[in-house]
Amino acid sequence: MAGSLPPEIGNLKVARLIDLSRNQLSNGIPREIGGLQNLVHLSLRHNKLQGTIPDSMSNMVGLEFLDLSHNNISGTIPMSLEKLQYLKYFNVSDNKLYGEIPSGDPFKNLSSQFFIYNEALCGSSRFSVPPCPTSSKHRSNRKKVLLLFLLLGIALVFVPITFVFVWIRNRRGKSSSQQADSLSTVARERISYYELLRATNALSESNLIGSGSFGSVYKGVLRSGTAIAVKVFNLQLEAAFKSFDTECEVLCSLRHRNLVKVISSCSNLDFKALVLEYMPNGNLEKYLYSHNYFLDIRQRPSIMIDVACALEYLHHECLLPVIHYDLTSCWMRIWLPT
Repeated sequence: MAGSLPPEIGNLKVARLIDLSRNQLSNGIPREIGGLQNLVHLSLRHNKLQGTIPDSMSNMVGLEFLDLSHNNISGTIPMSLEKLQYLKYFNVSDNKLYGEIPSGDPFKNLSSQFFIYNEALCGSSRFSVPPCPTSSKHRSNRKKVLLLFLLLGIALVFVPITFVFVWIRNRRGKSSSQQADSLSTVARERISYYELLRATNALSESNLIGSGSFGSVYKGVLRSGTAIAVKVFNLQLEAAFKSFDTECEVLCSLRHRNLVKVISSCSNLDFKALVLEYMPNGNLEKYLYSHNYFLDIRQRPSIMIDVACALEYLHHECLLPVIHYDLTSCWMRIWLPT
């Protein structure tokens, strides 16, 4: 379907779901769309929409799902959208947006992946964007950050000692929380091969988020809007066949809050994959070595404790001890800064 969104779309007062994704819609989003106060789900992704996000969308008080990704929308994200208290999904990736990302409700719990590939968005570091430039107050804050880096370097000398004491204390209290995450969903939910291809753009290289000994991990989004990580096994390696069966069997029995949840699996003669819960804050490496991110003296021991607790569980507290090939953030639920 081609053409423009007509202003008459605002007359659909009783509509609750509108999905016009993957069409050839162009021009702008009419401001009359703000009259759809009963609308819950609106998807306009993968079109050729231009112009700005109308401020009138803040009147769509019942909106829970809004996807404007993969268009040519420019301008800023209206701060008035913070009034949409029921909004749980807001994706504007792959557009030409710039300016500050709203930080109030409901933007506090959104993934940074929903804002990537835009012109020049800025705001909170939890969205993986640079801070917005401000006045002299901003320059003063930069000096404070540099001072913090200096203090952090000195404090790192004491991290090993801090780690030992905190780890001992954490070990005493963690037993009650280790059963929180159940991985029984492997057998409960099935996701088809074609759904995984659709979710990962046919295992596109742009969706690749990591590689391991027996395969690669891709980021994807299911039709429901759930972000997932798909570990695809390299079947050219003979050991990968056995590794897949073994991982499925072992992961069904693992229950620990610091191990990533397995949602499902997909297997046929030419394809084997595990579908994992997606960890939206990215790779731990960027927080350790990138100049745009940093971890303070409180966060670093916390991350080391999370990793150590997961390893202790795998080595000593499973019914059968688990021996792993490599340790990656794809499998560890590490509480990175948000």
